[in-house]
Amino acid sequence: MKKLEGTWLLSREENSEDILVYRPNTYAFPPSRGRTGFAIKPYGRFEQFDIAPTDGLAGRPGAWTLDRGTHLRVNLTEGPDPSYTLEIVSLDTVKRILKVRRLP
Repeated sequence: MKKLEGTWLLSREENSEDILVYRPNTYAFPPSRGRTGFAIKPYGRFEQFDIAPTDGLAGRPGAWTLDRGTHLRVNLTEGPDPSYTLEIVSLDTVKRILKVRRLP
């Protein structure tokens, strides 16, 4: 889990079919009106970043747990879609690319 900790933003240009691609917030993304993402923090803390009305980011706090070694269960404290699961498809720690699939 230490390798997953950090702030990840959606690199929608690299998405394919049902695989969502995330890169660290320090990555040189191409221009965009905004990018959603999340922060995986120590001790089970989580923050989801949604597009704010002013095109910035609005954070929603929550918590995460890891199930079966590859399923990141997210529980947000407020807003729509308060709970969901991300299946970790791959994590390239050299290129810093996280690929996930959102499960129903």
